[in-house]
Amino acid sequence: MDEQEKEMKEQTAETEEESQPKADQVEKLKETTEKIWGSTKHAWSAATFKANQYKKLVQKKIDQSALHKKIHVAHGDLGKLIDDLREAGEKNILNLVAVREILTRIDELKAEAVALEQEVEQIRNEEVPQEQPQEEGEEKEKTE
Repeated sequence: MDEQEKEMKEQTAETEEESQPKADQVEKLKETTEKIWGSTKHAWSAATFKANQYKKLVQKKIDQSALHKKIHVAHGDLGKLIDDLREAGEKNILNLVAVREILTRIDELKAEAVALEQEVEQIRNEEVPQEQPQEEGEEKEKTE
């Protein structure tokens, strides 16, 4: 019986030694998979953020273009009105109501253009949120 007991102990020791490396390999594989998944989620988040940022920028640029066209049209209207009034022999053209209305409209459009430019700069300066990796770190701390 002694020999059988020794053989059983040896087999148990060998089994324990074999299971320990397998457990380590499984743990390493799990950690690697988690790191890859975390990196993938972060890359996806960054890519979608950049795409959304680009979409916003394009829309703002379209809005700016339309606004500049309106300003250009208002300048044309103002020039035509002033020329018509001058030909009609009007004095103090800049004090007339119609001229002041167009000048006010131009000022409003220019203020709008400045606001749009500020929004464009704000969008350009936005950075990818760093919340994803921090959350993963917090989860690891909770599990450990």
